[in-house]
Order: sequence, then C-alpha cells, then structure tokens
Amino acid sequence: MFIVGQTVLSDDIAENFFVCHIEKCKGACCVEGDAGAPLSEDELPVLEQIFDSVKPFLTAEGVAAIESQGTHVIDQDGEHATPLKPSGACAYAVTDEKGLLKCGIEQAYLAGKTTFRKPISCHLYPIRVSKFGEYDALNYHRWHICGDACTLGEHLGVPLYIFLKDALIRAYGEDWYRDLVQAIQERKHQE
Repeated sequence: MFIVGQTVLSDDIAENFFVCHIEKCKGACCVEGDAGAPLSEDELPVLEQIFDSVKPFLTAEGVAAIESQGTHVIDQDGEHATPLKPSGACAYAVTDEKGLLKCGIEQAYLAGKTTFRKPISCHLYPIRVSKFGEYDALNYHRWHICGDACTLGEHLGVPLYIFLKDALIRAYGEDWYRDLVQAIQERKHQE
C-alpha cells in the first residue's frame, strides 16, 4: 500500500498488468454482477441532463428501464448505481455489430453528443474506489471475467496504472498522475 496525495493505493495497481480484452470477454462487466455500475453523487444530475442526448444510442429495453427506474437507482447496499435491464445488463449497455457490449453513454460521447464519457467507476475499472477516512482507497478488483485482460496486459507489458492513465487523470488530475508514476518508480528503485 502507498499514498499519493489524498489517495491510498494497493500495491496491485503498481505491480499488475492489464489491458482490456473486450474481444474475449465481450463486455461482460456490463452484465455480470448483482448491481449496476457505481455512481458518484456528482454524476447523478449529469445523467439526468444528458439522457436525451444519450437516448438514441441506447436499446429500447435500456430506454424503457431508465424511463421506469430513473437515470440512476439505489442498489442493495444503499449506493447509487446505474439501473439494470430485465436481462440484468446495465440499462446503458448496447451490443455492437460484433456482439460486443459497449456503453451507450460512451458511444454518445464518441459521437460528440455529450462531454460526459461514462461513469468514472466504469472508466477506472478494474480499480474500485472506496472512502478510507479522508482518503480515497484505490484497490484492484480481481474478477474472473478479466482473466484474458490480465494475460494480454502481461504479454504486452502494460501495467494497470498505465492502462488506466486517462481514467486516473480524469479522476485525480495530471499532477496527481505524475506523482503516482514518480512514487511507483521510486518504489521500484528501492526493491
């Protein structure tokens, strides 16, 4: 475990390799699990504001789920999350022509229809963030569906923190990310 700014990071973030291999998992993280994607308080009004822009990128089943449940729900743990379709998939998940699940919010973002890319919990995955006093605790969430991503990351030599560079900068800023890289390099020199 090490500290960068107001974050406490597990060693796994510096030591493990990861490159999402969606061709293998087919986007299973949008379906697997017992709840939708975690949402932060500040994302709730954003999801409401962008719904009309995102709606054309969603499935009819997803739109119906959002219109009946809302742009976000409270999950079984009392946390904010994305709503689910009756099939169990995230209401914002869409299947592309190759059968891969993708985020409809991100598809709208890529088409220039919104400036919000997708929930930060999805962008940061497989890092999960929880509160640890005044700190954010960043932990590597191991999930069997990401086994191929670990193998690919190791094959390509891409550490988790490099794979998630854009997401980490989005969440914590460029100065924080620079400090993270420096902290990891210092740790390697001490070994």
